[in-house]
Amino acid sequence: MDPFDLFDRWFVAAHESEANDPEAMALATATRDGRPSVRMVLLKGHGPHGFTFYTNSLSRKGNELADNGNAALLFHWKSIRKQVRIEGPVEEVPEAEADDYFASRSRDSQVGAHASLQSQHLEHRDHFLARVRAAHAQFEGKPVPRPHHWRGYRVVPTHMEFWEDRDARLHHRRVFVRDADGNWQDGLLYP
Repeated sequence: MDPFDLFDRWFVAAHESEANDPEAMALATATRDGRPSVRMVLLKGHGPHGFTFYTNSLSRKGNELADNGNAALLFHWKSIRKQVRIEGPVEEVPEAEADDYFASRSRDSQVGAHASLQSQHLEHRDHFLARVRAAHAQFEGKPVPRPHHWRGYRVVPTHMEFWEDRDARLHHRRVFVRDADGNWQDGLLYP
């Protein structure tokens, strides 16, 4: 079985049963010297090309991706008792693709992308809200362009693990590893 087909089946099941955000995924990055960091982001596209999310490239995660171009993702769907781990290098999505996705966002989210200095120290929330008001005024009556620092990233999997909860902690773990020729080798792991 192709790991992307298996992911699609599980993702559909998660959409049918997860109460909130079945597209939420933990994104783990690391600094150049290996200090890890993890946070939740939203999956905005997936397929054999990889798993796509968008963020501010000047944020902590953006800086870590620039310094260490590898990442890991984790989807945990408690309602269906499954999780998927994904690891691989990260590439930026083409600018046109980022433009298209940015244009599909709500106007308030677009303005927020201009106003936020993501991951930088904020003395007081009022300062941020003032930046939001200023950005609204700047773009009043005209389209909000995608900021240069707002980009899409795609994790291109080299490793995908599918975990299913089982009684007595006798879980089922299936792993797919991409070989040097780009083919997937699959097997099982002890729980």
